[in-house]
Amino acid sequence: MRRVQNLYQSSVGKKIVMALTGAVLFLFVLVHMLGNLKIYLGAAAFNEYAAFLREVGHPALPHGAALWIFRAGLLVAVGLHFLSAAQLYLVSKRARRTGYKLNDDLSFSYASRTMRWGGLLLLLFVVYHLLHLTLGSAHPAFEHGAAYENVVSGFRVWPVSAFYVLCMLPLGLHIYHGLWSATQTLALQHHTVKKWRRPLALGVAAVIVLGNISIPLAVLAGLVR
Repeated sequence: MRRVQNLYQSSVGKKIVMALTGAVLFLFVLVHMLGNLKIYLGAAAFNEYAAFLREVGHPALPHGAALWIFRAGLLVAVGLHFLSAAQLYLVSKRARRTGYKLNDDLSFSYASRTMRWGGLLLLLFVVYHLLHLTLGSAHPAFEHGAAYENVVSGFRVWPVSAFYVLCMLPLGLHIYHGLWSATQTLALQHHTVKKWRRPLALGVAAVIVLGNISIPLAVLAGLVR
């Protein structure tokens, strides 16, 4: 236990925690986006999918318990990810009193420079998303168990849809920067890999962002109702 604590207190340990929690959150975002696209199959298919998520682990676990355990685990991952990022930033800031130069290496891309404010916006988004479409306290027309209807009625309010769309920008930048950084951290330096890692990271980020924003836009356009 002491060895683990000592590792985390180092910069390397914090980077490992960021990488592991980032991988967990990336897989969740990807699977969550694919599941949400079931809304295009209609109310029955989407509500059936939502019911399946609530019934995972039943009857060994109470109804919906597994889903809440999973959500709690995700919140822990988010907390550790942000905590490690903040600590690494403070360490970096103390070590570089002169700040960043204008001729930074390409690794400090626009995406990396916006990770901090984008991360804060994503944290606010996660809180609002839980209150809006999970707990329903920020959704005046929320009905428990009516997942499809909640999404449609929620996104019919254009400021809500605009906020969701806006938050996908930092999400895309996070995914792009995270995937690109992961290939660099794993020392995948073969010229073929180096050639494709940026386009691949950009492509994956674009697919997730476009998939997510398509839903509120489809509701506003009346394609999903």
